[in-house]
Amino acid sequence: MTLSKPLAVIAGLGPGLGIALASKFIEQGYEVIGLSRSPIPETKDLHNMTLDIANELEVKEAFTEIDEQFQRAPAVLIHNPAELIINPFLDHSSQDFEKAWRSMVLSAALISAQCIPRMLNNDGGCIIFSGATAGIRAGAGFSAFASAKFALRGLAQSLAREFHPQGIHITHVILDGLIWSSRTQERFSPEQEHCMLPEDIAEVYWHITQQPRSTWSHEIDLRPDVESF
Repeated sequence: MTLSKPLAVIAGLGPGLGIALASKFIEQGYEVIGLSRSPIPETKDLHNMTLDIANELEVKEAFTEIDEQFQRAPAVLIHNPAELIINPFLDHSSQDFEKAWRSMVLSAALISAQCIPRMLNNDGGCIIFSGATAGIRAGAGFSAFASAKFALRGLAQSLAREFHPQGIHITHVILDGLIWSSRTQERFSPEQEHCMLPEDIAEVYWHITQQPRSTWSHEIDLRPDVESF
């Protein structure tokens, strides 16, 4: 009998870190389901579902479809969307704040609410939230982005305290710096050695999912060696 591959769900799958995460988990024997706003080319072990992950009905329908198609619960959930809004506070609109919160906090709550019951019925799992420096130290011009990332960090802490004892490992990863991608290059024109490489971040995420229960980490921070902190 052929054993089914474990499932990893990546919410916010897109070019850069999302694709690097998918590639890493596929390399390690997982079947990956990407949840994204735009279609992503599929491969043998990468499946894409296009939806608004901040829409409760669409999220519920997506997980019902996952149940029907794959007949097993996700072993790993990675929440990876980011809505980087940079403006002076007085130039922010209420829509900016709502957009940031819906993209990075409401989506995390909705997807966790679907994944956690399934994991509880399947001997646990691992949930990783991609955070940012702005979630612990807010800079000028980042009021919408930082307020959402602070909220995401709070959500992760609360879920970890509630569900660690029930066998679900929940980690908040502070990504302290720019992630190398074509979008980063277009927007900030950084030097590559000043950025985090998506493949290297993916390697760390993979190791988080392999931590033994006696040594689970809840929060870690990643940054390039040239980044001041």
